[in-house]
Amino acid sequence: MSLNITWEFEDGIRVALLNGRVDSRNALLFKETVVGELEGDDRALILDFVSLDYISSAGLRVVLELAKLYSAPRQFLICGLSSAVQEVFEISGFTQIIKIYKTLEQARESL
Repeated sequence: MSLNITWEFEDGIRVALLNGRVDSRNALLFKETVVGELEGDDRALILDFVSLDYISSAGLRVVLELAKLYSAPRQFLICGLSSAVQEVFEISGFTQIIKIYKTLEQARESL
């Protein structure tokens, strides 16, 4: 299964809706696609993982790179983790360093 990304933008908030999986075969393309969409005046980036089935260590590395790239004064948030992806984030310690919300609505409301 591949990765598809759909974009939403409203009020300075850019949302990437991910569908499929992020692994070593597409992690670089994932990073390049997200970075290519970012604008200097964006105030927040939300990665919505509600339809993401799997993320590998290569995908986690990209998430960490995006979090660093999209740091203050902008905000970087993730939402919609499945239980399997949530477990990967917990084991890797990402839940301690990245703001994660259950739903896209909750992520938007936090901004």
